Amino acid sequence: MGAALGVCSLAQLACCCTSTACSLCSMCPSWSNSTSSRIMYTIMLLLTMVLACITLAPGLHDTMKKVPFCANSTALVPSDFKVDCDAAVGYLAVYRIFFAVCLFFVFMALLMIGVRSSKDPRAGFQNGFWGIKYLLVIGGIIGAFFIPEGQFAYTWMVFGMIGGFCFIIIQLILIVDFAHTWAENWVSKYEESESKGWYAALLLSMLTCFALTLTGVVLLYIYYTKPSGCDLSKFFISINLILVVIASAISILPAVQEHQPRSGLLQSSVVSLYVIYLTWSALSNSEAECNASITATGQEIKGDVYWTSFDKQSIIGLIVWACSVLYSSIRTASNSSKITMSNHILASDGKGGYDCIEGDGGEAGRAEGQVFDNEGDGVAYSWSFFHVVYALASLYIMMTLTNWYNPSSQLSKENMASMWIKITSSWLCVGLYIWTLVAPAIFRDREFN
Repeated sequence: MGAALGVCSLAQLACCCTSTACSLCSMCPSWSNSTSSRIMYTIMLLLTMVLACITLAPGLHDTMKKVPFCANSTALVPSDFKVDCDAAVGYLAVYRIFFAVCLFFVFMALLMIGVRSSKDPRAGFQNGFWGIKYLLVIGGIIGAFFIPEGQFAYTWMVFGMIGGFCFIIIQLILIVDFAHTWAENWVSKYEESESKGWYAALLLSMLTCFALTLTGVVLLYIYYTKPSGCDLSKFFISINLILVVIASAISILPAVQEHQPRSGLLQSSVVSLYVIYLTWSALSNSEAECNASITATGQEIKGDVYWTSFDKQSIIGLIVWACSVLYSSIRTASNSSKITMSNHILASDGKGGYDCIEGDGGEAGRAEGQVFDNEGDGVAYSWSFFHVVYALASLYIMMTLTNWYNPSSQLSKENMASMWIKITSSWLCVGLYIWTLVAPAIFRDREFN
């Protein structure tokens, strides 16, 4: 499904350039502009992520040292602050790529403030002009490479950590919403069909997630703690283990089941697995003597400078991010959403008439696989807030690709600020999930379903 949507979105982009390519659209299902536009912006982020990954390729390391910011840094920065482009050029390039991308989404967010429907003159730039928008991003990236280093990387890292943390919170909302939606759909199918296959699938999924969670906890104790010392790491692992056990117990309490009979251990297992992932991610930025990632990721020491390629934690982080943004692009908010905030992130079904952007109009145009307008009377999602979310997503990708490193003269994995950001987000994840469980029981006069 996701691959088909991606191909069709690329076909839509190709239609901006040639009429021949539009023949591809006839092979695609008709969809609303609220969906197609979000997918197109997602593809834009994915393409810039691929470009950033290319700049980190070891084979391009020597070539990347010729970029403008390496050439002009020594002449324009204070003598007491030097950047070693021999070691950090890939990370500094990633910072500049996503600096341009983030500014683009901030510009779009400001431009779309107050848009109420697709009849607004600004709607054309939101849902079209893809060639111009891609040229803006490409031009911004090229221009960003001429920014002299100085304190740019360190300052932008601070923005990156704050923005990355904010996106992690949004990602938590999407994951909790996904857990509830997944469990409710499968429970509904089991109750309707009374098939043992659905029951087995529910049970197997739950046990698999809990098994991975327990395995993760054991591995964290083995690789990120020592018999003597590493007390902070032991505390983080232990407290998060206790929290996920408490959350799982709350999910099956009679008072919770009374108001949410379809809530249960499947949601808890998904949330628990994500919390342990966040714990692992946090500990990967802990102090060196308790950080197995420093010696276990193929890190090379060059003089007194560290240069590190991708590690497992970064790859998993990017996979989780990709699934989150694709889910937010395709998923439509429904009355089953357990979190009010998810209605601001996900699109509604649309309020307007279904006017085709291309084709003969009406159902005929839709049958030909054209994009139709479902926001004539009201937008399906906040366009401005959507771009804010994607600006934060670009900062999250930037920090993930650079392993949340501190871009100093020593690119060590130690970054206590990043560690606390991630561990705090893991606690917020548990708190958010518990809230979705207990809120209907506490506020009985409000409708949560």
